[in-house]
Amino acid sequence: MDVFAWLLEADPSIRWQALLDLDDDVDGAAAERARVATEGWGARLLALQDADGYWSGQEYGEDGDRRSTIWSLQLLRRLGVDPEASVVRNAIARVRDGVTWREHGDLPFFHGEVEECPNGGVLALASYFGVLGEGSDRIVGRLLDEQLPDGGWNCEPRKESERSSFDSTICVLEGLLAYEQAVGDEAADGDVSVVGAARRRGEEYLLERNLFRRRSTGEIVLPRYANLAFPPYWFYDVLRALDHFRAAGASPDARIAPAVDLLLAERGDDGRWAAGTPHDGEVYFAVDAPEGEPSRWNTLRALRVLRWIDAAAV
Repeated sequence: MDVFAWLLEADPSIRWQALLDLDDDVDGAAAERARVATEGWGARLLALQDADGYWSGQEYGEDGDRRSTIWSLQLLRRLGVDPEASVVRNAIARVRDGVTWREHGDLPFFHGEVEECPNGGVLALASYFGVLGEGSDRIVGRLLDEQLPDGGWNCEPRKESERSSFDSTICVLEGLLAYEQAVGDEAADGDVSVVGAARRRGEEYLLERNLFRRRSTGEIVLPRYANLAFPPYWFYDVLRALDHFRAAGASPDARIAPAVDLLLAERGDDGRWAAGTPHDGEVYFAVDAPEGEPSRWNTLRALRVLRWIDAAAV
């Protein structure tokens, strides 16, 4: 099977990423990316926003409902919608002006709330969609203060646990990386190296555990870390972690090798990866294949991780 051709038969959100990340076709990728806001999943999701800025009337989502504002925006980010497209700018303006964290003192959406997982996600969104300022400064300050002694983060109160969570840590790492990429040499405190240093300590927490193992026994921390589900929401998995390290741009660390072996073991004889078990929660529509069937999202993400590793070995 020509796996690359199969990827190009997909939604524009997959096509543009495949062209860029697997074929270095910058012009082709740009043309396909421009379609995400007006065709397919991206256009469908944008059209579902309420006039007051919310999706499904919720900022986060009760009982795992994924039709809320944060998860709709996170999906748009993962689809790679162009943040400068007019329809996207209008949608983001409605969120900025109308959506608040109603259980957290009506803080504006892009100011975040109180837990590390949502705040890491909001920081990634603010960075991607260009809504930086007082709100992102607040989030960055909180996340830097909340980093635990072992290098990671945990949404549980520190008085209950000073042991980091893989789930919380990956959410924060993605937010910090997106922030660094957005601001360049500037940061809330005038020194982006502080943010970068915190991110690298968090990455070290994962690397010390080969991205999925217990330090004490070497066993997998939770079986679901091997469940490659898209979208990931706040859940950690090995492919999500590997893709983060690829996006960070550094050379692959030797300690990711067991995670790469786990990823390779999931590849089918036809060169594709299957869809994992979807995470619970109501969705507007599915963007990946049913469980066990060939997944374009997992295949795309796995292939670009392997390409990053192969390039470093040359």
